[in-house]
Amino acid sequence: MKIRLCTLVIASLAALSALPAARALDNGVARTPPMGWNSWNKFACKGLNEQVVRATADAIAGNGMKDAGYQFVNIDDCWQTGRDAGGNIVVDAEKFPSGIKALADYIHSKGLKFGIYTDVGTKTCAGRPGSIGHEYQDARQYAAWGVDYVKEDWCNTLPGQNAESSYTLMRDALAATGRPIVFSICEWGTNKPWLWAGPVGNLWRATDDIQDCWNCKRQWGGNGVVQIIDLMAAPGIESYAGPGHWNDPDMLEVGNGGMTTEEYRAHFSMWAMFAAPLLVGTDVANMSADTRSILLNRAVIAVDQDPLGQAALRVKKDGDIEVWSRQLADGGRAVALLNRSANPLSIGVAWIDIGYPSSLRATVRDLWTEKETHDQTDHYAAQVPSHGVVMVTVMPH
Repeated sequence: MKIRLCTLVIASLAALSALPAARALDNGVARTPPMGWNSWNKFACKGLNEQVVRATADAIAGNGMKDAGYQFVNIDDCWQTGRDAGGNIVVDAEKFPSGIKALADYIHSKGLKFGIYTDVGTKTCAGRPGSIGHEYQDARQYAAWGVDYVKEDWCNTLPGQNAESSYTLMRDALAATGRPIVFSICEWGTNKPWLWAGPVGNLWRATDDIQDCWNCKRQWGGNGVVQIIDLMAAPGIESYAGPGHWNDPDMLEVGNGGMTTEEYRAHFSMWAMFAAPLLVGTDVANMSADTRSILLNRAVIAVDQDPLGQAALRVKKDGDIEVWSRQLADGGRAVALLNRSANPLSIGVAWIDIGYPSSLRATVRDLWTEKETHDQTDHYAAQVPSHGVVMVTVMPH
Protein backbone atom coordinates (compact mmCIF):
# COMPACT_ATOMS: atom_id res chain seq x y z
CA MET A 1 0.00 0.00 0.00
CA LYS A 2 2.83 2.43 0.88
CA ILE A 3 4.53 1.76 -2.45
CA ARG A 4 1.30 2.26 -4.33
CA LEU A 5 0.52 5.48 -2.43
CA CYS A 6 4.03 6.78 -3.08
CA THR A 7 3.68 5.98 -6.77
CA LEU A 8 0.37 7.83 -6.93
CA VAL A 9 1.82 10.86 -5.19
CA ILE A 10 4.83 10.97 -7.51
CA ALA A 11 2.57 10.59 -10.55
CA SER A 12 0.28 13.36 -9.32
CA LEU A 13 3.18 15.72 -8.67
CA ALA A 14 4.63 14.97 -12.08
CA ALA A 15 1.28 15.72 -13.70
CA LEU A 16 0.95 19.00 -11.83
CA SER A 17 4.48 20.08 -12.70
CA ALA A 18 3.77 19.38 -16.35
CA LEU A 19 0.72 21.66 -16.50
CA PRO A 20 2.48 25.03 -16.80
CA ALA A 21 4.85 23.75 -19.48
CA ALA A 22 1.91 22.37 -21.46
CA ARG A 23 0.30 25.80 -21.77
CA ALA A 24 3.39 28.01 -21.90
CA LEU A 25 5.19 29.22 -24.99
CA ASP A 26 8.51 27.38 -24.94
CA ASN A 27 10.77 29.88 -26.69
CA GLY A 28 13.31 30.21 -23.88
CA VAL A 29 12.65 33.88 -23.03
CA ALA A 30 10.73 35.88 -20.40
CA ARG A 31 11.25 33.30 -17.66
CA THR A 32 10.54 36.19 -15.31
CA PRO A 33 8.33 39.15 -16.25
CA PRO A 34 10.07 41.44 -18.77
CA MET A 35 11.44 44.70 -17.38
CA GLY A 36 12.26 47.77 -19.42
CA TRP A 37 10.84 50.90 -21.01
CA ASN A 38 8.20 51.65 -23.63
CA SER A 39 7.82 54.94 -25.47
CA TRP A 40 4.03 55.25 -25.66
CA ASN A 41 2.77 56.51 -22.28
CA LYS A 42 5.06 59.55 -22.24
CA PHE A 43 5.97 60.25 -25.86
CA ALA A 44 3.11 58.62 -27.83
CA CYS A 45 3.38 59.27 -31.58
CA LYS A 46 4.33 62.93 -31.72
CA GLY A 47 7.25 62.76 -29.28
CA LEU A 48 8.83 59.53 -30.53
CA ASN A 49 12.17 59.87 -32.32
CA GLU A 50 15.64 58.41 -32.46
CA GLN A 51 17.14 61.00 -30.09
CA VAL A 52 14.58 60.22 -27.37
CA VAL A 53 15.23 56.48 -27.63
CA ARG A 54 19.02 56.85 -27.57
CA ALA A 55 18.83 59.20 -24.57
CA THR A 56 16.59 56.69 -22.83
CA ALA A 57 19.07 53.88 -23.44
CA ASP A 58 21.86 56.06 -22.08
CA ALA A 59 19.83 56.83 -18.97
CA ILE A 60 18.83 53.23 -18.27
CA ALA A 61 22.41 52.07 -18.67
CA GLY A 62 23.75 54.73 -16.30
CA ASN A 63 21.13 55.60 -13.68
CA GLY A 64 20.87 52.25 -11.90
CA MET A 65 17.90 50.89 -13.85
CA LYS A 66 19.96 48.39 -15.84
CA ASP A 67 21.57 47.13 -12.62
CA ALA A 68 18.09 46.78 -11.08
CA GLY A 69 16.95 44.49 -13.92
CA TYR A 70 15.47 46.79 -16.57
CA GLN A 71 16.76 45.61 -19.94
CA PHE A 72 14.32 46.32 -22.78
CA VAL A 73 14.12 49.63 -24.67
CA ASN A 74 10.93 49.35 -26.72
CA ILE A 75 9.58 51.73 -29.34
CA ASP A 76 5.80 51.70 -29.74
CA ASP A 77 3.60 52.92 -32.60
CA CYS A 78 4.71 55.48 -35.24
CA TRP A 79 8.15 54.24 -36.28
CA GLN A 80 6.93 53.09 -39.72
CA THR A 81 5.36 54.94 -42.68
CA GLY A 82 4.44 52.40 -45.36
CA ARG A 83 5.71 49.54 -47.51
CA ASP A 84 7.95 49.54 -50.57
CA ALA A 85 7.24 47.81 -53.89
CA GLY A 86 8.40 44.50 -52.41
CA GLY A 87 6.08 44.81 -49.43
CA ASN A 88 8.93 45.56 -47.01
CA ILE A 89 8.11 47.80 -44.08
CA VAL A 90 9.48 51.34 -44.47
CA VAL A 91 10.96 53.21 -41.50
CA ASP A 92 9.98 56.82 -40.80
CA ALA A 93 13.20 58.56 -41.94
CA GLU A 94 12.34 61.83 -40.21
CA LYS A 95 11.98 60.18 -36.81
CA PHE A 96 14.72 57.58 -37.31
CA PRO A 97 17.27 58.94 -39.80
CA SER A 98 19.89 56.33 -38.84
CA GLY A 99 17.47 53.46 -39.37
CA ILE A 100 16.22 50.77 -36.99
CA LYS A 101 19.25 48.47 -37.20
CA ALA A 102 21.61 51.26 -36.18
CA LEU A 103 19.32 52.08 -33.26
CA ALA A 104 19.16 48.44 -32.19
CA ASP A 105 22.95 48.17 -32.43
CA TYR A 106 23.32 51.26 -30.23
CA ILE A 107 20.96 49.85 -27.60
CA HIS A 108 22.78 46.51 -27.68
CA SER A 109 26.09 48.35 -27.19
CA LYS A 110 24.70 49.54 -23.84
CA GLY A 111 24.08 45.96 -22.74
CA LEU A 112 20.33 46.38 -23.28
CA LYS A 113 17.73 44.80 -25.57
CA PHE A 114 15.54 46.37 -28.24
CA GLY A 115 11.82 46.02 -28.84
CA ILE A 116 9.48 47.10 -31.64
CA TYR A 117 5.73 47.42 -32.29
CA THR A 118 3.27 46.20 -34.91
CA ASP A 119 -0.42 45.32 -35.30
CA VAL A 120 -2.39 42.28 -36.45
CA GLY A 121 -4.70 44.44 -38.59
CA THR A 122 -4.40 46.45 -41.77
CA LYS A 123 -3.17 49.50 -39.84
CA THR A 124 -1.75 50.21 -36.40
CA CYS A 125 -3.78 52.18 -33.87
CA ALA A 126 -2.09 55.37 -35.12
CA GLY A 127 -2.80 54.54 -38.77
CA ARG A 128 0.63 53.19 -39.74
CA PRO A 129 0.89 49.90 -41.73
CA GLY A 130 -0.04 46.73 -39.85
CA SER A 131 1.42 43.27 -40.34
CA ILE A 132 -1.58 41.36 -41.70
CA GLY A 133 -0.47 39.42 -44.77
CA HIS A 134 3.19 40.27 -44.04
CA GLU A 135 3.81 38.34 -40.83
CA TYR A 136 6.75 36.23 -42.01
CA GLN A 137 8.21 39.09 -44.04
CA ASP A 138 8.06 41.46 -41.05
CA ALA A 139 9.40 38.86 -38.64
CA ARG A 140 12.43 38.26 -40.88
CA GLN A 141 13.03 42.01 -41.04
CA TYR A 142 12.80 42.38 -37.26
CA ALA A 143 15.28 39.57 -36.75
CA ALA A 144 17.68 41.11 -39.30
CA TRP A 145 17.51 44.41 -37.41
CA GLY A 146 18.31 42.66 -34.12
CA VAL A 147 14.90 42.99 -32.47
CA ASP A 148 14.53 41.19 -29.12
CA TYR A 149 10.87 41.97 -28.32
CA VAL A 150 7.76 42.38 -30.47
CA LYS A 151 4.49 43.90 -29.28
CA GLU A 152 1.54 43.27 -31.57
CA ASP A 153 -1.62 45.40 -31.16
CA TRP A 154 -5.27 44.66 -32.06
CA CYS A 155 -6.42 47.71 -34.06
CA ASN A 156 -8.05 47.84 -37.52
CA THR A 157 -8.73 44.11 -37.70
CA LEU A 158 -10.86 42.56 -40.43
CA PRO A 159 -14.49 41.54 -39.77
CA GLY A 160 -14.48 38.15 -38.05
CA GLN A 161 -10.72 38.11 -37.61
CA ASN A 162 -9.80 35.58 -34.91
CA ALA A 163 -7.38 36.71 -32.22
CA GLU A 164 -5.88 33.34 -31.35
CA SER A 165 -5.16 32.36 -34.96
CA SER A 166 -3.84 35.84 -35.83
CA TYR A 167 -1.37 35.90 -32.95
CA THR A 168 -0.42 32.28 -33.53
CA LEU A 169 0.58 33.22 -37.07
CA MET A 170 2.98 35.89 -35.79
CA ARG A 171 4.28 33.51 -33.11
CA ASP A 172 5.19 31.01 -35.82
CA ALA A 173 6.74 33.73 -37.98
CA LEU A 174 8.96 34.91 -35.12
CA ALA A 175 9.95 31.33 -34.28
CA ALA A 176 10.92 30.71 -37.92
CA THR A 177 13.56 33.46 -37.72
CA GLY A 178 15.59 31.42 -35.23
CA ARG A 179 16.13 34.52 -33.07
CA PRO A 180 14.92 34.50 -29.43
CA ILE A 181 12.21 37.19 -29.40
CA VAL A 182 9.78 38.01 -26.59
CA PHE A 183 6.26 38.10 -28.03
CA SER A 184 3.79 40.50 -26.42
CA ILE A 185 0.10 40.08 -27.29
CA CYS A 186 -1.78 43.39 -26.99
CA GLU A 187 -5.38 42.25 -27.44
CA TRP A 188 -6.66 44.42 -24.52
CA GLY A 189 -8.21 41.49 -22.66
CA THR A 190 -11.27 41.56 -24.91
CA ASN A 191 -11.45 37.81 -25.49
CA LYS A 192 -9.95 36.70 -22.16
CA PRO A 193 -6.58 35.92 -23.73
CA TRP A 194 -5.29 34.24 -20.58
CA LEU A 195 -7.54 31.31 -21.53
CA TRP A 196 -5.71 30.69 -24.84
CA ALA A 197 -2.56 32.82 -25.07
CA GLY A 198 -0.19 30.75 -22.91
CA PRO A 199 1.21 28.69 -25.81
CA VAL A 200 1.05 31.70 -28.15
CA GLY A 201 2.75 34.63 -26.43
CA ASN A 202 5.08 35.40 -23.54
CA LEU A 203 2.68 38.00 -22.20
CA TRP A 204 -0.80 39.17 -23.05
CA ARG A 205 -2.75 42.26 -22.15
CA ALA A 206 -5.35 41.22 -19.61
CA THR A 207 -6.94 44.70 -19.44
CA ASP A 208 -7.80 47.70 -21.55
CA ASP A 209 -5.34 50.60 -21.83
CA ILE A 210 -4.09 52.22 -18.64
CA GLN A 211 -4.62 55.91 -17.93
CA ASP A 212 -2.45 58.06 -15.65
CA CYS A 213 -5.06 58.31 -12.90
CA TRP A 214 -5.97 56.48 -9.69
CA ASN A 215 -9.70 55.95 -10.13
CA CYS A 216 -11.17 56.83 -13.50
CA LYS A 217 -12.99 55.21 -16.37
CA ARG A 218 -12.70 56.94 -19.73
CA GLN A 219 -15.66 56.69 -22.07
CA TRP A 220 -13.53 55.26 -24.88
CA GLY A 221 -12.19 52.49 -22.66
CA GLY A 222 -9.13 53.57 -20.71
CA ASN A 223 -8.76 52.46 -17.09
CA GLY A 224 -7.29 53.95 -13.95
CA VAL A 225 -5.18 51.90 -11.55
CA VAL A 226 -8.20 50.94 -9.41
CA GLN A 227 -10.15 49.68 -12.44
CA ILE A 228 -7.18 47.58 -13.56
CA ILE A 229 -6.75 46.10 -10.07
CA ASP A 230 -10.38 44.96 -10.21
CA LEU A 231 -9.83 43.39 -13.64
CA MET A 232 -6.77 41.57 -12.30
CA ALA A 233 -8.98 40.07 -9.58
CA ALA A 234 -10.94 38.06 -12.18
CA PRO A 235 -11.51 34.55 -10.78
CA GLY A 236 -8.60 32.26 -11.61
CA ILE A 237 -6.70 34.73 -13.79
CA GLU A 238 -3.63 34.47 -11.54
CA SER A 239 -3.32 30.76 -12.30
CA TYR A 240 -2.40 31.48 -15.93
CA ALA A 241 0.78 33.37 -15.06
CA GLY A 242 4.15 31.66 -14.75
CA PRO A 243 7.66 31.46 -16.21
CA GLY A 244 7.48 32.37 -19.89
CA HIS A 245 3.80 33.41 -19.84
CA TRP A 246 2.46 36.46 -17.99
CA ASN A 247 -0.71 38.46 -17.49
CA ASP A 248 -0.04 42.06 -18.55
CA PRO A 249 -2.08 44.87 -16.89
CA ASP A 250 -0.42 47.39 -19.26
CA MET A 251 2.61 49.63 -18.89
CA LEU A 252 3.59 51.68 -15.87
CA GLU A 253 2.51 55.31 -15.51
CA VAL A 254 4.86 56.01 -12.59
CA GLY A 255 6.33 59.50 -12.98
CA ASN A 256 3.96 60.91 -15.59
CA GLY A 257 2.26 63.38 -13.25
CA GLY A 258 -1.34 62.24 -13.04
CA MET A 259 -1.09 60.61 -9.61
CA THR A 260 0.47 61.29 -6.23
CA THR A 261 3.68 59.65 -5.06
CA GLU A 262 1.62 57.43 -2.74
CA GLU A 263 -0.60 56.33 -5.62
CA TYR A 264 2.39 55.63 -7.83
CA ARG A 265 3.95 53.57 -5.04
CA ALA A 266 0.74 51.52 -4.80
CA HIS A 267 0.62 51.19 -8.61
CA PHE A 268 4.17 49.83 -8.74
CA SER A 269 3.59 47.52 -5.76
CA MET A 270 0.45 45.96 -7.19
CA TRP A 271 2.10 45.33 -10.59
CA ALA A 272 4.86 43.50 -8.71
CA MET A 273 2.24 41.47 -6.85
CA PHE A 274 0.60 40.55 -10.16
CA ALA A 275 3.95 39.21 -11.51
CA ALA A 276 3.39 41.75 -14.27
CA PRO A 277 5.88 43.03 -16.83
CA LEU A 278 7.47 46.22 -15.47
CA LEU A 279 7.64 48.43 -18.55
CA VAL A 280 8.32 51.99 -17.50
CA GLY A 281 6.40 54.63 -19.46
CA THR A 282 7.99 57.89 -18.32
CA ASP A 283 10.95 60.07 -19.33
CA VAL A 284 13.64 58.20 -17.43
CA ALA A 285 16.34 60.60 -18.62
CA ASN A 286 14.65 63.38 -16.58
CA MET A 287 12.77 61.60 -13.79
CA SER A 288 12.31 63.00 -10.29
CA ALA A 289 13.88 61.63 -7.13
CA ASP A 290 10.49 60.24 -6.03
CA THR A 291 10.03 58.43 -9.35
CA ARG A 292 13.54 57.04 -9.17
CA SER A 293 13.00 55.77 -5.61
CA ILE A 294 9.89 53.88 -6.71
CA LEU A 295 11.26 52.37 -9.90
CA LEU A 296 14.53 51.30 -8.24
CA ASN A 297 13.09 49.62 -5.14
CA ARG A 298 15.04 46.36 -5.33
CA ALA A 299 12.89 44.56 -2.74
CA VAL A 300 9.66 45.21 -4.65
CA ILE A 301 11.35 44.30 -7.94
CA ALA A 302 12.52 41.03 -6.35
CA VAL A 303 8.90 40.11 -5.65
CA ASP A 304 7.93 40.82 -9.26
CA GLN A 305 10.90 38.76 -10.48
CA ASP A 306 10.47 35.87 -8.02
CA PRO A 307 11.41 32.71 -9.96
CA LEU A 308 8.35 30.76 -8.79
CA GLY A 309 6.29 33.10 -10.95
CA GLN A 310 3.10 32.69 -8.93
CA ALA A 311 0.89 35.77 -9.25
CA ALA A 312 -1.02 37.27 -6.33
CA LEU A 313 -4.54 36.37 -5.32
CA ARG A 314 -6.91 38.79 -3.61
CA VAL A 315 -7.62 37.02 -0.31
CA LYS A 316 -9.71 39.74 1.33
CA LYS A 317 -11.96 42.57 0.19
CA ASP A 318 -14.02 44.69 2.56
CA GLY A 319 -15.17 47.83 0.80
CA ASP A 320 -12.06 49.89 0.11
CA ILE A 321 -9.82 47.50 2.07
CA GLU A 322 -8.04 44.75 0.16
CA VAL A 323 -5.40 42.13 0.99
CA TRP A 324 -3.42 40.42 -1.75
CA SER A 325 -1.04 37.49 -1.20
CA ARG A 326 1.59 35.91 -3.39
CA GLN A 327 3.61 32.77 -2.65
CA LEU A 328 7.37 33.12 -3.14
CA ALA A 329 9.98 30.57 -4.14
CA ASP A 330 11.61 30.61 -0.68
CA GLY A 331 8.38 29.58 1.06
CA GLY A 332 7.54 33.10 2.15
CA ARG A 333 4.66 35.29 1.10
CA ALA A 334 4.50 38.76 -0.38
CA VAL A 335 1.46 40.59 0.96
CA ALA A 336 -0.06 43.90 -0.13
CA LEU A 337 -2.39 45.77 2.22
CA LEU A 338 -4.24 48.10 -0.13
CA ASN A 339 -6.30 51.12 0.94
CA ARG A 340 -8.50 52.44 -1.87
CA SER A 341 -10.33 54.93 0.36
CA ALA A 342 -9.85 58.67 0.86
CA ASN A 343 -8.73 58.21 4.49
CA PRO A 344 -5.89 56.37 6.26
CA LEU A 345 -7.00 52.97 7.56
CA SER A 346 -5.63 50.15 9.68
CA ILE A 347 -5.50 46.96 7.60
CA GLY A 348 -4.57 43.51 8.84
CA VAL A 349 -3.87 40.11 7.36
CA ALA A 350 -4.43 36.83 9.19
CA TRP A 351 -1.93 34.01 8.73
CA ILE A 352 -4.72 31.58 7.84
CA ASP A 353 -5.66 33.83 4.89
CA ILE A 354 -2.21 33.41 3.33
CA GLY A 355 -1.82 29.68 3.89
CA TYR A 356 -0.09 29.58 7.30
CA PRO A 357 -1.26 28.24 10.67
CA SER A 358 -2.02 30.90 13.28
CA SER A 359 0.77 29.63 15.55
CA LEU A 360 3.48 30.20 12.94
CA ARG A 361 6.27 32.59 13.97
CA ALA A 362 7.43 34.82 11.15
CA THR A 363 9.50 37.88 10.33
CA VAL A 364 7.55 40.59 8.56
CA ARG A 365 9.54 43.08 6.46
CA ASP A 366 8.03 46.27 5.08
CA LEU A 367 9.44 46.66 1.56
CA TRP A 368 9.07 50.44 1.47
CA THR A 369 10.21 51.45 4.97
CA GLU A 370 12.63 48.47 5.29
CA LYS A 371 11.46 47.93 8.89
CA GLU A 372 11.21 44.38 10.25
CA THR A 373 8.93 42.86 12.86
CA HIS A 374 10.23 39.61 14.37
CA ASP A 375 8.41 36.70 15.99
CA GLN A 376 5.04 37.77 14.63
CA THR A 377 2.25 35.21 15.08
CA ASP A 378 -1.36 34.90 13.96
CA HIS A 379 -1.62 38.14 11.98
CA TYR A 380 -0.02 41.42 10.98
CA ALA A 381 -1.62 44.88 10.79
CA ALA A 382 -0.41 48.30 9.67
CA GLN A 383 -1.67 51.82 9.14
CA VAL A 384 -2.09 52.32 5.40
CA PRO A 385 -2.29 55.82 3.86
CA SER A 386 -5.15 56.87 1.60
CA HIS A 387 -4.75 55.46 -1.92
CA GLY A 388 -1.69 53.67 -0.64
CA VAL A 389 -0.26 50.29 0.09
CA VAL A 390 1.84 48.60 2.72
CA MET A 391 3.76 45.84 1.01
CA VAL A 392 5.51 43.24 3.14
CA THR A 393 7.13 39.86 2.97
CA VAL A 394 6.20 37.26 5.58
CA MET A 395 9.01 34.76 6.18
CA PRO A 396 8.37 31.78 8.47
CA HIS A 397 11.03 30.98 11.05
